[in-house]
Amino acid sequence: MTLTSGMIWGGSALAVIGLAMLGWCIWRAVAIRRGADPENGQAELQTLVAVNMAAVGIASLGLGCLVVGLIL
Repeated sequence: MTLTSGMIWGGSALAVIGLAMLGWCIWRAVAIRRGADPENGQAELQTLVAVNMAAVGIASLGLGCLVVGLIL
């Protein structure tokens, strides 16, 4: 396996993982918003923001690796 194909496959995997995490964050946020406890829900949504930012970072990193692998 060459470096470029490794970057393409690795970047694709990271991008898919990041997108799956983003989907999970959306699903979880909808479930929290439908809950009855507003104080606990607010704290859970604040925690979910950190997970969401990590998911965006992972997806961006994967997309960057994918683009660099395609350019090389």
